[in-house]
Amino acid sequence: MRVAAFGELTGPDGVTVVDRPTPDPDPGEAVVGVEACALNRHDLWILEGDSAMVDAADLPFVSGLDVAGVVERVGDGVTGVEPGDRVVLCPNETCGTCRFCREGPENLCENFSLYHGGLAESARVDADRLVSLPESVSAAEAAALPTAYVTAYHMLRRADVSPADSVFVPGATGGVGVASVQLADVLGARTVGTSSSASKLDRLDELGLDHAVEGTDPDELREAVVEIGRPDAVVNHLGGPYTGLGLDVLRRAGTMVVCGRTAGGTSEINVPDLFLQQKRIVGSTMGTQTELERLVELVADGELAPEIDEAFSLDSTGDAFAAMQNRESVGKILVTP
Repeated sequence: MRVAAFGELTGPDGVTVVDRPTPDPDPGEAVVGVEACALNRHDLWILEGDSAMVDAADLPFVSGLDVAGVVERVGDGVTGVEPGDRVVLCPNETCGTCRFCREGPENLCENFSLYHGGLAESARVDADRLVSLPESVSAAEAAALPTAYVTAYHMLRRADVSPADSVFVPGATGGVGVASVQLADVLGARTVGTSSSASKLDRLDELGLDHAVEGTDPDELREAVVEIGRPDAVVNHLGGPYTGLGLDVLRRAGTMVVCGRTAGGTSEINVPDLFLQQKRIVGSTMGTQTELERLVELVADGELAPEIDEAFSLDSTGDAFAAMQNRESVGKILVTP
């Protein structure tokens, strides 16, 4: 089989398509013929050498978390799926024995990690992490869900967003940002989203964004968001200075959920405002397999249509990462082996 491997951690030019033996499933595993795999900022960080998970000793490395396709073979002891089943992978990897694996939620596992290996024609996975797909859900739609949409859904749930709430999404045209806007709309909440691009905000308007704010300067955004109305929740996948911004604009007793560091790994916050206004800042990583199953149901029922910007062939995986790096896209970028 062919795989798109990271031969060098130098960015998109470090991707090389090479041949590898097609894997055989061990007990409890399945081999999935990959029809679509979504890219995430997580993959790009690895490719750029900005991840503690992978270094030169791990090369060549095959990334790719969000796998959708058809089960080709299963190992001994597998009962939940069989060859021919259409599936999407929940990329969570957990130990199964710690307190959080026993009591939940699973994404709090003390040894939590993520699957890698989807940028390939076939992927060997834990069979119990596969979620069945109804015929009405395409592989492309399914591949868009596991990281960006599950992360956004889990964040909205952690902020206890309910109908008529207002949600502020800085950087609303990224993968998690777009997913947050769409899912907030599904929940009946109103959204305020920001981007440096007017054309990207126009696309978000079609996806349910209620208030668009063009710009990136936190001071200017602060004034614009407060004028619209202080939000009940902030979905912050950027980190950096947008954490202080999110805290500043929150209503009294509001909640900001943080899942990323695209804009920076450190932040300054107004501590008196945090405790005097009784606001909450909550960290969040990924979500749960049950939440992925729920999102598949929403797609099947026609309540959610994951936004897919463009699909690239396996041979063009480097170009796909270049598009992500250049921030050209709105929604998910897929590789379709």
